[in-house]
Amino acid sequence: MDQTLIDEIKHTIRQKLDLTMEPSEDEITSIIDEVIHEKSKQTYLSISKRLDLSKHIFNTIKRLDILQPYIEDPDITEIMVNGKDQIFIEKQGVISLVEESFESQEKLEDVIQQMVSKVNRVVNESTPIVDARLEDGSRVNVVLPPIAIKGPILTIRKFPSQPITINELIDWGTLTQESAEFLKTLIIARYNLFVCGGTSTGKTTFLNVLSNFIPKQERIITIEDSVELQIRGVNNLVQLETRNSTIHGAEEITIRELIKTSLRMRPDRIIVGEVRGPEALDMLQAMNTGHDGSLSTGHANSTKDMLCRLETMILTGLLMPVEAIRQQIASAIDVMIFLGRTRNGARKVIEIVEIDQYEDGEIQLNPLFLLKEGVLLKTNDLHHQQKLLMAGIKGISHEG
Repeated sequence: MDQTLIDEIKHTIRQKLDLTMEPSEDEITSIIDEVIHEKSKQTYLSISKRLDLSKHIFNTIKRLDILQPYIEDPDITEIMVNGKDQIFIEKQGVISLVEESFESQEKLEDVIQQMVSKVNRVVNESTPIVDARLEDGSRVNVVLPPIAIKGPILTIRKFPSQPITINELIDWGTLTQESAEFLKTLIIARYNLFVCGGTSTGKTTFLNVLSNFIPKQERIITIEDSVELQIRGVNNLVQLETRNSTIHGAEEITIRELIKTSLRMRPDRIIVGEVRGPEALDMLQAMNTGHDGSLSTGHANSTKDMLCRLETMILTGLLMPVEAIRQQIASAIDVMIFLGRTRNGARKVIEIVEIDQYEDGEIQLNPLFLLKEGVLLKTNDLHHQQKLLMAGIKGISHEG
């Protein structure tokens, strides 16, 4: 598009439009079309170009400027803005640089403020890092200068409008029908499950799929930094979200505080989107005090690494003997699921492991399913699988 022409049209629109009165979308569209129509009398504009101009300028004024088409594209899963001149997108697993760029750093900053203000978040020079979300549930992370050296950094993780189902994960080869049925049995039988993996391995998606196995009559409390889980068909659902402190005096509300208050809300199950710090101990204590069937996730490079990270998280907030921490972990978490990405970018369940008893100073692990040659297969240790499944069947029978 001719940037000079766009600038001229936008200048005329701003003169006609009183943004202090918060005009409706229809009023804005009407003025945009009127100005473009007048401009077309001076400069020939085809119908398709008029429509493109109208949409582009409307997005600039009312929506998220040049990012709006990428937000609306269902095939794009990630949008990465590295300052005003570099925008990368991930589409079908491939990352590419797009041609568009923001007209100025100020415009990019305006778009960022528009995003965070809608969810009552604040980002500025004194609070340069913030997590937020868009109206469609997409996750937003912002880092401003001076932390970001070359201008504002904006990362948007998009999620499908319809939650991914277990059948889709099976079709994609993420896990097998057998392992899916196994996990479903464990969830219905109220085992505590923990999903771990590296960045962008699909932990939130997998957690969402597992959470939809929970019986619909139960009361579920979800706790997240930014609401991402899409649990459908549950009437008794409470979604809690953390809050950053603000310049207006509002205090920070952490995941740790939300876990503590959730225990007073009569939950059947607690789902913690991700643990990163001292709240790990509160989550484990919740799992150990009658809130069976709870779920959570964490970043790690392996199952053993996740256990070490949980220890470290707890030690950052409290002085406890390592033995006591390991006993807490072993008694709280029943099964851990580790996710990874193959060389071609496919997301896979790498292993499903039973967290067994604490013995001789170590937490005993029993692999139940392992990825071999690209397929998730049962291990030869049938004893622990049968033990868990029989307990699950009893749990289902008891509830019924």
